[in-house]
Amino acid sequence: MINDVLTEADAKMRKSVEATREDFAAIRAGRAHPSMFAKIVVDYYGSPTPLQQLASFTAPEARVILVQPYDMGAMAGVERAIRDSDLGVNPANDGKVLRCVFPELTEERRKEYIKVARGKAEDGRVSVRNIRRTAKQGLEKLEKDGEVGKDDVTGAEKRLDGMTKKHTDEIDEMLKNKESELLEV
Repeated sequence: MINDVLTEADAKMRKSVEATREDFAAIRAGRAHPSMFAKIVVDYYGSPTPLQQLASFTAPEARVILVQPYDMGAMAGVERAIRDSDLGVNPANDGKVLRCVFPELTEERRKEYIKVARGKAEDGRVSVRNIRRTAKQGLEKLEKDGEVGKDDVTGAEKRLDGMTKKHTDEIDEMLKNKESELLEV
């Protein structure tokens, strides 16, 4: 039973770390990358649809992404969604593809991105700690119900703390890498 609680907590913590990694991928460092469009949602015939499902992306140059919608009827919605997003680009529409030219990163913009990255890292750490708290409550409930002994719960809590530290350290390492990537000129 204790192992079930710990295994579930570890799996959820891994998912939180992965979500944080995906959030970091959406933050632009130097090159424009299709994953920057991962969080954009388009109003497609009345239903919110992820942009990744509606278009293909190519990166012919370091600061240019071409977005080609599969359905040309969705072109206006895709263009509006990209313009309204926090990417800071104004897509140029030539009728077949949307050309998104990303401006050169200024020092000020880099610092803004670092703040965003730190916020996303903190969200990831909070998520991991919330999973820890839930697992700890589950362990305490097992002890209270008399299914396991106090010593077993104490040992499991130590393992849980180790897991939590491992995952928060992983997020901190990703943040450090992203900050150095953003500061690179």
